Amino acid sequence: MSYLSQPWPWYVAGPLIGLMVPLLLLLGNKKFGISSTLRQVCAACVPAGVPFLKYDWKAESWNLFFVVGIIIGGFLASTFIPNTNDVAISEPTRAALLAQGITEFGGLVPVQIFSWQALGTLNGFLLMVVGGFLVGFGSRYAGGCTSGHAIMGLASLQSSSLIAVIGFFVGGLFIVHVVYPVLM
Repeated sequence: MSYLSQPWPWYVAGPLIGLMVPLLLLLGNKKFGISSTLRQVCAACVPAGVPFLKYDWKAESWNLFFVVGIIIGGFLASTFIPNTNDVAISEPTRAALLAQGITEFGGLVPVQIFSWQALGTLNGFLLMVVGGFLVGFGSRYAGGCTSGHAIMGLASLQSSSLIAVIGFFVGGLFIVHVVYPVLM
C-alpha cells in the first residue's frame, strides 16, 4: 500500500498517461480534458437557448465519469492516504518565495497563498477566484484545457494544440515572472 502514498516514477506514470491517447482514438474519441466536461454539464443543465450548448452531450458522457472519478479519487486519497511528504522545492524557488514573504513550505501548496484565510484577502481573491475564472474562460476560448491540448491534441498532431500549448507556457511564464511578483 505504500506505493499509493509515494509519487510514481515518470517511467510508470508517463506511459500510463500516454496510453490514454491511442485508447481514446481507438474508441473514437477525439477530446480529452476537463474543460470539455464543463460544457457538457452546462448543456445538460441549461435550457436550450444557448447555441454553444446545443450539441449531443450524451455522446461523450464518458468524460463525465472521468471527472467524477478524479473528484472521488482526490477525496479518497486526501482522506485515507496520509501525506507525510512535503513537496520538494528547489533552493532558488524557496529563496524567491521567501523574498515574497512565503515562509511555510509544508504540504502540497503554500498555505499562505492557497487557503480559506488567503481567499479573504484581495491578493488571494485575485489569484484564486479571478485567476480561476480566467483559466476556465481561457481554456474554453482556446478550445480545450492544458491536458486536452498537450496530451490529446499534440498526440493527434493538431496545429491548434501546438499553438495553444505554446501560449499556455508563455502565459504561465508571464504570470509567474511579471504579474505574480507585483501582486505579492
